[in-house]
Amino acid sequence: MSIDTMTGGDTIINISDVLEYLFCPRFIYFMHCLDIPQHEESRFKVLKGREVHEQKRITNPEYLRKKLGVVRKELNVFIASKKNHIKGIVDEVLFLDDGTAAPFEYKFAEFKDKIYQTYKFQLVLHAIMIQENYNINVKKGFICFTRSNNRIEEVNFTEKDLKRGIEIINEILDIIDKGFYPGKTKNKNKCLDCCYSNICM
Repeated sequence: MSIDTMTGGDTIINISDVLEYLFCPRFIYFMHCLDIPQHEESRFKVLKGREVHEQKRITNPEYLRKKLGVVRKELNVFIASKKNHIKGIVDEVLFLDDGTAAPFEYKFAEFKDKIYQTYKFQLVLHAIMIQENYNINVKKGFICFTRSNNRIEEVNFTEKDLKRGIEIINEILDIIDKGFYPGKTKNKNKCLDCCYSNICM
């Protein structure tokens, strides 16, 4: 799959920046332009999620090779795309028996009959970086929901998904590099538990 890339500066964003942006674009402005941290260390789900990631090597079952057609896998892979200005760590890069690869992510969450956009685009951006670094096609990714008995959900990617991933990176870079103040999330429920609610106007 071909992907249109951006031109411009040297700023490199993290996958975590994308997740924050998809939650609310103003997170990026407050964190990067005003340098106001969100103190996520005190949040239980964040801490528990980190614990799950630290333990996954020990608890990782062998269903991967049988059910997903895995030929081999690499764990905790740091990966970056200089041309697309993004970096991150993939929990697992799976190499499948059809000659493609796929990102695999663990989530300390229950499966609620849908894949949230934050989860989907984390996989999409992993796919973009895997394609660039390994020169291999990536058509899908997988999420393991640890609070639903390690249920695995497959997420298929389209060309439109990959292009949207690049657009999201561009939008984040506009905020960071130009100091652009974006609109807030349209989901008012997110504002109730937001650490920036007292300064967000």
